[in-house]
Formats: sequence, structure tokens, C-alpha cells
Amino acid sequence: MYGGMGNMGNMAGMMKKVQKMQNQMKKMQDELKRKTVEVTSGGGAVKIVMDGEKKVESMTIDPAAVDPEDVEMLQDLITAAFNEATQKVDEMMASEMSKLTSGLGLPPGLF
Repeated sequence: MYGGMGNMGNMAGMMKKVQKMQNQMKKMQDELKRKTVEVTSGGGAVKIVMDGEKKVESMTIDPAAVDPEDVEMLQDLITAAFNEATQKVDEMMASEMSKLTSGLGLPPGLF
């Protein structure tokens, strides 16, 4: 006998920890889906509110930013706001995920 029972106990304990972490992760992801980020570009000319699933909940465009002679500027402002919003969602997810996995001693980036 090579201490088989002890190893099985350790494995069962580890599986319980993994299962608990998976449940916590699912709960956290569900909560993050409901959270929103808000960004502006062009000094507030364009505002985007995006949820944790990267769905745009609202977009506000200041009428002063709508210049028929310079549509490209408005497109750039919308693009910048959208890109910043998606980056903020990613950062929010990564931050919450690192809080969850920090106590497990797992290598960074595993989840």
C-alpha cells in the first residue's frame, strides 16, 4: 500500500475546491454581465454605456458633434469610445477574476 487512501482524500478535496471555484466563477460572471462601464470621448461629445457582455446599452451623441462636413470625426469619436468601453469591460473582468483565483496559487492567465 502506497498511502493510496491519503492521495484519494487529497484528490477529492482538490476536486471540491475546483468545483467551489467554478461555482464562484459562474456567480461572478453572472454579476459582471449586469455591471456596466461608461466612457466618453471628445470631451463628452460621445458617451457609451456597455454591459459586462460587451453589449452597448446606450450611446449619447452631443448634437454639436454632428457636423455634416466632418462625419469622419464623429466616426472616430464613436470608435474611440467603443474601443475604450470594451477595454474597460476586459479590465473589469480580469480584475474580478484575479480576486477569485488569487487564493488558489494558480499560475496567472490560467483562467
